[in-house]
Amino acid sequence: MEEQEILTTLKILIIGESGVGKSSLLLRFTDDTFDPEQAATIGVDFKVRTLTVDGNKTKLAIWDTAGQERFRTLTPSYYRGAQGVILVYDVSSKQSFNKLDAWLNELETFSTKHDMVKMLVGNKIDKSNHEVTKEEGLKFARKHHMLFIEASAKTNDGVQCAFEELVEKIIQTPGLWETSGKNLRLGQTSENAAGQSCYCVV
Repeated sequence: MEEQEILTTLKILIIGESGVGKSSLLLRFTDDTFDPEQAATIGVDFKVRTLTVDGNKTKLAIWDTAGQERFRTLTPSYYRGAQGVILVYDVSSKQSFNKLDAWLNELETFSTKHDMVKMLVGNKIDKSNHEVTKEEGLKFARKHHMLFIEASAKTNDGVQCAFEELVEKIIQTPGLWETSGKNLRLGQTSENAAGQSCYCVV
C-alpha cells in the first residue's frame, strides 16, 4: 500500500504557566515518554509528529514555550501563523488556572489567525490534591469557546485525545489551513464543525 500523502502541516502552540507540564504533555504525545525530573524549557522547544484524524494525515509542528516571564520577548514570532493552541493549567494549582486570562490576552494580542482553535487542558489529574474542579475548567472553556479535556502526561490519560480533537477541529474550520490540492476526507463529525459543543471531556 502506498504511503498516504500529508494533507497539510499545522502549527500548534502549547502555552501556560511554568511548571504546569507543557513539555511533559508534548513529550508524552511525540515520544511517549515521561520524565518526572523534566527541566524547565529555555526559550522555545519544537517537535514534529504526523497524526491521522478521520483519514486525513497531517504533520504537526508543535511549539513548546517557556512559561517564565524573562522569555516573553520571543512571543510575537512564536504566535505567528499558528492554527491551534493548547492552553495548559495544573489542576493542583489554582494559581496556574487564575493566570489563564493573561495567557488568553497574550494570544489575542499576537495571534495572526483569529479563528484559531483553542484547547484547554487541565493537566496532572493523577495528583490527589486538586485545587481546580473539572466543572471550573469546563466553565472557563465554554466562556472562551475552547475545547476542554483533563489529562495526565504522567499516566497518558487524555493526551492523545487532546491533540486529536484539536486537529480534527482545525481541519473542520474552512480557511484556517491550506491544502496542497490533496483530497480532504470528511469524517462523521464534520456536521458539528460550526458548533462549540464538542468538548472532549474524559
